[in-house]
Amino acid sequence: MQIVIVTGLSGAGKSTALRALEDVEFYCVDNIPLPFVGELVEHLAKEGDVDKVAVAIDARQRRHLSTWPAELARLRNTGHRLEVMYLDSRDDVLLRRFSETRRRHPLSGDDLAEGVRRDREITADLRHGANVVDTSDLNPHQLKSLIQEHYGGKGKLAVSLVSFGFKHGLPVEFNLVFDVRFLPNPYFEPSLTHRDGRDPEVARYVCASDDGAELLGHVEGLLRFALPHFQREGKLYVTVAIGCTGGRHRSVALVEELRRRLAGDWDILVRHRDVDRGE
Repeated sequence: MQIVIVTGLSGAGKSTALRALEDVEFYCVDNIPLPFVGELVEHLAKEGDVDKVAVAIDARQRRHLSTWPAELARLRNTGHRLEVMYLDSRDDVLLRRFSETRRRHPLSGDDLAEGVRRDREITADLRHGANVVDTSDLNPHQLKSLIQEHYGGKGKLAVSLVSFGFKHGLPVEFNLVFDVRFLPNPYFEPSLTHRDGRDPEVARYVCASDDGAELLGHVEGLLRFALPHFQREGKLYVTVAIGCTGGRHRSVALVEELRRRLAGDWDILVRHRDVDRGE
């Protein structure tokens, strides 16, 4: 059987993920106690009429999570195809989602932020070795599509291209990161400093320079080599982060050009994290 363990943070999209898997004919079980997962798999295998199973596990099972490594090893030893999908999201996004929906966080009590912190702490071990999907910038429709295309066996790898500024810190989650601070900086050109990398003049300044054009060729080549390998490994979502100093000019221009070059071969998502912060 194909077994997918759906886990991660409350508010990061586990319910959406489980519904998406159910729509592509997975037998779905929400939050069955961890000690019973192996028995469920054994029972369904004996029945013989189910070949795809998805089980959601989260921090509400905190009493049982100490057994996670042993249960995971047990499942892997059954010979079934097993994958763990961990849904993550930035704290500010989780707080906003719970506030907007007026849902109560299962670990929060009266302090929502403390509930998010405890959730992240309790599920930390579930994250190790999992297929991590950062849903911070995905709406439910995008997350559902991403999961169904991957597990339905008919879609492309989703590639998130993120521009950022090193002065504001690295992104929380990434698979590949490129430092482009050596490229000519439009910030020092009076006519370009107040624009960003989405502006055609800024894009030409960065991408048409000798170093910019050569770098783009190297990065595109590396991605065309690496992305199929990520997909064969079972990744459903890969984040490529490109950073300059402030995240407004060079990184943004390169992300936009890579979007243009790679579109059609993969599902491309773009996020300009720091474009409005200033250099």
